[in-house]
Amino acid sequence: MSAIFNFTFVPWFRSVAPYIHMHRGKTFVVGMAGEAIAAGKLPHIAQDLALIQSMGVKVVLVYGFRPQVNEQLKAKGHEARYSHGMRITDEVALDSAQEAAGQLRYEIEAAFSQGLPNTPMAGSTVRVISGNFITARPVGVVDGVDFRHSGLVRKVDVAGIKRTIDLGAMVLLSPFGFSPTGEAFNLAMEEVATSVAVALQADKLIFLTEIPGMRIKPLEPEGEDNPIDTELPLAAARRLLASLSPPQNPTDTAFYLQHCVKACESGVERSHIIPFAVDGSLLLEIYVHDGIGTMVVDEKLEELREATADDVGGILQLIEPFEKDGTLVKRDRTEIERDIANYTIVEHDGVIFACAALYPYPEARTGEMAALTVSPQSQGQGDGEKILRRVEQRARAMGLESIFVLTTRTMHWFLKRGFVQVDPEWLPEARKRKYNWDRRSMVFVKKLV
Repeated sequence: MSAIFNFTFVPWFRSVAPYIHMHRGKTFVVGMAGEAIAAGKLPHIAQDLALIQSMGVKVVLVYGFRPQVNEQLKAKGHEARYSHGMRITDEVALDSAQEAAGQLRYEIEAAFSQGLPNTPMAGSTVRVISGNFITARPVGVVDGVDFRHSGLVRKVDVAGIKRTIDLGAMVLLSPFGFSPTGEAFNLAMEEVATSVAVALQADKLIFLTEIPGMRIKPLEPEGEDNPIDTELPLAAARRLLASLSPPQNPTDTAFYLQHCVKACESGVERSHIIPFAVDGSLLLEIYVHDGIGTMVVDEKLEELREATADDVGGILQLIEPFEKDGTLVKRDRTEIERDIANYTIVEHDGVIFACAALYPYPEARTGEMAALTVSPQSQGQGDGEKILRRVEQRARAMGLESIFVLTTRTMHWFLKRGFVQVDPEWLPEARKRKYNWDRRSMVFVKKLV
């Protein structure tokens, strides 16, 4: 194994660790569009779900079969019919749906049963259990359209699903439900996944879809100036949904968004829209800072605030790599615990991504900004500027007229933000006595008036 691989893998794996800890014991409902299976993505999706489950996540997988049913109907010379964004399920469509559901269940169970050496599934044991967990009712007649055997979710067997996932198995649900009289109804995968997530009060609802997510300008084409909006507050998602036409097709902007909004309004903490076309999109969305798709959340997850004693461990983990490479002076836990009130942090989804400390020297009307650190995962996204602005605000509130930093490597960053270099003799006497002349740190000052 190459030294370069070691050098990149170790810090990467450490950066993922907080998310592994955070998600252990949580419940995720994953809605997988039938298009993902038709596109040949099932093997890799199964591998990623098996890996996620091995890290302690409880998984409920709901699969769709829209293209598979349409293929069956085409083979039978029968036309697929839709209205109000839902399939009209006549007798032929019901037979086709049952055939497609059985075939896909077989393929999915086979995918989770693989265990060849030197593959991601080696050594894995994924028990997949499906059953009649969904009670359904007919859609009936809407605006004069009889939807026949198309149905809606009436009830979710929450106790049955929880018992199954608590035993360590993965629950597999098809878009079928059954009435108390034993009648089968064809359901929409998206409605089943949303209803199950709400009933379980799941921690995440994730849609693996044909679309990459919601763009910053949702009605404009993709481009460098119109990237994916990785975090959409619920209030903004509601406003966007209200401005859109009712969706008819899965690729319509509002199609998956409506279900994400409904889930978040009903108690699901976070709902995600991610593309199945990107290999590893599940892992990228769950274990990487900004993810790859769009997350709808009841409030912004990023918080800029002053640190507390509970943040000591996160600060240590953040600054440790920079201490090792000499960018920062080493600080031990005792020192950070003692000075924790001096620290400002940027926290995202329970993980600290940036920090800095302010040490005031009131007699000289100045203060030192120390330990300014931004995680490699979020560099270039403005966290450093946020921290700097907050430190400046704190310094002004203390009546300080300037702040200064000591650095050996990041001088250009400070110069761009209004700092000027001064001689170390400029330092307040109390700080000058602690100056390490061997390290030869450069001193930069920024006036606040």
